[in-house]
Parts: sequence; structure tokens; C-alpha cells
Amino acid sequence: MTSDYRYQQLENWLLQGIQQQRWRLGERLPSIRNLCREQNLSKATVQHALQRLEAQGAVEARPKAGYFVTFQPSVVKQPVSRVSIEAPRPVNVSDLLLDIMRRSAAFDLLPDLHAGDLPPGIVALNRAIGRSLRRQRGDDFQYYDEPAGDVGLREQLSMHHARRGWAVPPDQLCTTSGCQHALFLALMACCERGDVVAVESPGFYGVLQLLEQLELRVVEVPTSVANGMDIDALEEVLARWQVKACIVSPAFATPGGALMSVEAKQRLLTLAEYHDLAVIEDDIYADTALGPVPDPLKALDAGNRVILCSSFSKSLSRDLRLGWVSGARWHDRILHLKLVTQLASSRYLQQGVADFMADGSYTAHLRRQRNELRARRDRLIASLHAWSAELRVSVPMGGLAVWVELPPNVDTLASYPKALEQGVVITPGPLFSVSGQFKNCLRISYAHPWDERRVAALNRLPRLFVSRSSD
Repeated sequence: MTSDYRYQQLENWLLQGIQQQRWRLGERLPSIRNLCREQNLSKATVQHALQRLEAQGAVEARPKAGYFVTFQPSVVKQPVSRVSIEAPRPVNVSDLLLDIMRRSAAFDLLPDLHAGDLPPGIVALNRAIGRSLRRQRGDDFQYYDEPAGDVGLREQLSMHHARRGWAVPPDQLCTTSGCQHALFLALMACCERGDVVAVESPGFYGVLQLLEQLELRVVEVPTSVANGMDIDALEEVLARWQVKACIVSPAFATPGGALMSVEAKQRLLTLAEYHDLAVIEDDIYADTALGPVPDPLKALDAGNRVILCSSFSKSLSRDLRLGWVSGARWHDRILHLKLVTQLASSRYLQQGVADFMADGSYTAHLRRQRNELRARRDRLIASLHAWSAELRVSVPMGGLAVWVELPPNVDTLASYPKALEQGVVITPGPLFSVSGQFKNCLRISYAHPWDERRVAALNRLPRLFVSRSSD
């Protein structure tokens, strides 16, 4: 039906184009200037039509970039895989994970592809670190940093967390050699060999590696890639077994970018208090938020039993190897373990990052990065959407990856060597569990730009998947 109003005519024409995939998910619509010229409309009329489409959730405005087609639940089906609750067991991490890490392929289908200029934020970071190194005087190089880390960096981290709703004094923070080191210290501080630790499933394979090294047993808690750990399932686990600690990522958990609600966080802390549970919060993805940055679970921690772990590796640079931990009632123990396992952190590196944060460069970097990550996520999901009607894909509002649920007969583990022959490195779903589940699932990252070569590699994957029925 033709509308009497020009803005409604344009709105209907654009919406029809989106439905007919003239502009696919994640793609940019024609500019306001072009629409004015091609449709012979005023700027106000075009803007009104676009604003109405934005209100419907069909498009989104990005500063200085234009309007982009967004994702609607009716278009992108979310994964629904769910694990069953099984008894605690020892951890045995697959050798396949070591092969992926040796190839530096945890976040890239084509790890040998290195191209492009350094982002402005990394250029500014390098300058800040260089200035810090040049400021070293006398025999500074002869001294170790204090175990807790550079006080200037801890002050900047304190202010950074205060903006997220958590007022943490600098003396309750300790710098580490990355988030993995922080998690390692946290587990050593609150667990002993043979203890049971509850983890998300699917969850972070790096945690499974730590549990294996520390000879801890694991119980997997079913986890939605949209909403995070199933708290009802956790309650059942805690009623059946004596669990010493629970590792959880409330903000954009890998592999699917899950975001835990405030209500779920509060229930988790209530259960932790009742069962005398240590909660280890992996907060590494929070600063990759594509919208408002959620408050950490630690901000609700009235019982002082949440150990927060994080780093700059996902939001800034993996090469920094600089993280931090706030150890709650175990903080003194963690400081001692930091001294034993690392002795000290690099003083000039910490001071350089502190300067980078203090002059606003980190905030500016995050602003640019979020726009870039959103565009990469959108392009990835748009490409995946064309694969199969049975495909289900998470649509995260943070993190660096999506969780792909393929048809039930696909075996991603068996597909790994076949993809490798074509120069493509995939991250199969079973790596995110100790129970061998998620065989038809895959984590795909959007940490890198989707240039033509990566898009071509992505589009080759459906032809490389191995069916379990053919085994």
C-alpha cells in the first residue's frame, strides 16, 4: 500500500530492500546524501525515515559511518545446545588445542596472514611505553618492582573500575603476567589438589588447562551462549557435590559472548555465600562491549569472596602480557604466590600503560575498537547466515567471537585436519568442554579484519565439514 507521506515511502522501500537482501545483514545503507539525490527527497525526510527504521531495530546509526543493517531475532537463530550435568572428573586437555596455539590460531582462521597498518591506539601505546623506558634513570634497572605492581598503574585501574561501578582501592589490586596468570594465582590461592571446581560449559579452554595442571577436578555447568551460566543448574551441582570454587565470565563469556543478568549475578553470590564458595570472575572481555560496559560481578560482592581477574590482552594487545587480580579474602595469599611464580612485573611496561590510560588514549582506543569490532561481527554473521538454514549463530554484544551451531551430523573435530590441508585453522566445539560435547559447534573470531582472503577462507568451510554419518 502506497503511503501519502514521502518518508514512509522511503522507509518501506528501504525495509523491502533489507528483506530482499539488497542490503545484507551488517552492510551499510546508501548515505543520506545519496538517498536525497537518488530519491529526490529532502535531508529531513531521509533522516526521518532512517530514524523510524532505527526505532524498529532494522538499522543502526554509527557515528561518522552511516546506517547499517542490524540483526533481528527472526533472521539470526541463536544456538540452543545444552550440556547434561555429569559427576566431577579430572581434566585431560586435547592435544589439538596445543596444535592450535602453536599456530597462533586461537583467534584467526588464517594465522599466517599478517597485513595492515598498526591501529592508532597501538601506535600511541608504543609511544607511551617508549617514553617510559627513556625515563628510567640511574640504576633503576637493578631493582625489582614490588610484588603488587606499579602503584601508578594500579591507581589507573582503580579509576577505570570505578567508572564501571566498582570502587576498588589500589592496594587491593595486583598486576600479573596476563589474565591466565591471574586465574592461575586465584586457583592456587583457594583450591588444593583434588578439589572440585565448577566451570561454564561451553567455556574457556584456558581454564581447563589450568585445572589439569593443578590436578583439580571439574564439574561442568550448562551455560547459554546468550545469558551465561545456568544458575538453576549450578544450584543443583552445589547440592550434589562439594565444590570449592566456581569460575565464571559474566561479561561476554567465550565462546559465544554471553552476558549474565544482574539477577543471575545476585543469585550466584547468594549460592556462593550459602555454600562457602570462592567465585573466580574472568572479566577479560568487559572492555570489548559494543554497548554499555556492564558492572563486574565483583561490584556486588558484599561477602568478599569474588576474585576478579582481567588483562589488556583482549581489549588492547595480546603482546603486553599484563593483567591484574583482586583477590578478595585471598589477596595476601595471591601476593605471596605472585612473588613465587613471577617475582615482579616489568616496571617500565606498567608505567607506560599507566600513562597511556592517564592521558585518555585507552578510552579513545576503546571507542575506535568498538566501532571496528561491531562492523567485523556484523560482516561475519552476515556471511555465516548464507551457509545453511539449519545454522545457529550467537549475536554477542561484546567479546571477540561467535558460537556457531552447525547441523547435528557435522563433526568439527574430524573436520580440523581437512580444513588444515586448505590452510584454514578452525576451533572445534569440543575444545570448550571436558565431556566431548559440542561436536557440531565451532567458535569463529572476528578479532581480525574480514579482508577478501579471510572471507574466502570462511566461505570454504562448509565444503570441508565432515559428516559423522560418513565415519
